[in-house]
Amino acid sequence: MSTGTSGSYWAAQALPSVFKHNLLGRYIPQFGGMTGSRDKRVVYLDGYAGEGRYENGDPGSAEIAMRVASKHRSQHRLHWTCFFTEADAKSVARLETVAGIYRGQGVDARVHHGEVDGVLDQVVCAATGQPLFLFLDPCGLGLPYGRLVGTMAARRRTGTWPPTEFLMNFSMDAVRRLGGNARSAKGVERSSQRFDEVMGGPWWRKYFPAGREPDPGADEAVAAEYARRLAAATGMLVRSVPVARAPHHKPVYHLVFGTRRQHGLWVFGDTVARARDTWWEKLEVADETKDPDSLFTVASLIRPDPKKVTEAAVPEIAKNLERLLAEQRRPFRLVDHTLEVFGDYYGQVTEPAVRAAVKQLHADGKTPSTGVSRNKEKIRDLVVAPAQ
Repeated sequence: MSTGTSGSYWAAQALPSVFKHNLLGRYIPQFGGMTGSRDKRVVYLDGYAGEGRYENGDPGSAEIAMRVASKHRSQHRLHWTCFFTEADAKSVARLETVAGIYRGQGVDARVHHGEVDGVLDQVVCAATGQPLFLFLDPCGLGLPYGRLVGTMAARRRTGTWPPTEFLMNFSMDAVRRLGGNARSAKGVERSSQRFDEVMGGPWWRKYFPAGREPDPGADEAVAAEYARRLAAATGMLVRSVPVARAPHHKPVYHLVFGTRRQHGLWVFGDTVARARDTWWEKLEVADETKDPDSLFTVASLIRPDPKKVTEAAVPEIAKNLERLLAEQRRPFRLVDHTLEVFGDYYGQVTEPAVRAAVKQLHADGKTPSTGVSRNKEKIRDLVVAPAQ
């Protein structure tokens, strides 16, 4: 069971939520576009939906999804069945008000008062034969590991169709707090056992040995191992993105993404890079608000220059492509080798950097592929061929 949120939480978005919601708002329209064209239907679950909208008018995760659903319905005749669960009664009442607006626009928005576990089977049933996206953003501990894996690895959802993807908040604050609980002589064993359920066993405890300080980076090691285990248990491609309140701070949580499609992996990485740029922009605005008389904001001084990052990435991506061409010895689609193509710059740069890398290889005579799209071909679907 997740913990609740105070009223102040819904006053305005904190910086971690800016990144998370920007990422969500950029990715799910593409999920719908990529997967919903077959039957014109998509099923969506926001498992910890909250109030749906902040007091300052900014959309929360639920309204972001409903906006996408409304737009897809009117512009593409794509029907979203949206499930929203929330345990807090006051938040449910406010969420119902927001949902009512979008129901008036034809959106199938279903609000449930209670825990996500109570509606999960209903959601999966509604998604029989249909694409399913789950957004799980608890303010605390989330679903038990067995329940999450059981849903993702259900017999009818393990193939390429119907597509199943998730984006989940994995709390690093909880890892650090419960790690301290596990190694303390005064720790509450039931709290550790509850975390065992979320993590899929007590394996995480070895990173927080009793009676001594854990190794530096123990929390990140736990997050990495959790993502690895989740990938192995579900057969999905899983990526984990740290999200912090400010630069050089420890992550508040990781956003853990799972998909079975290389296209999903490609679009997610591109979306992370774009959401990261928005996070920096919001950070600069926040600094300016705190100190309007300052000539330079702290964020503007330490923010990596996106142009310079891309300039550094292009030759490295070109090397990755050249290595792939040598290994494959035949033409290949960029999207079929997403992580190998982007390498260390996955989630750091947007997809135009890959097009620039292909053009660089072409200029160097290492591929006849020009990097120019034909018939509105997307960058990810470009085919790169070895030199003749």
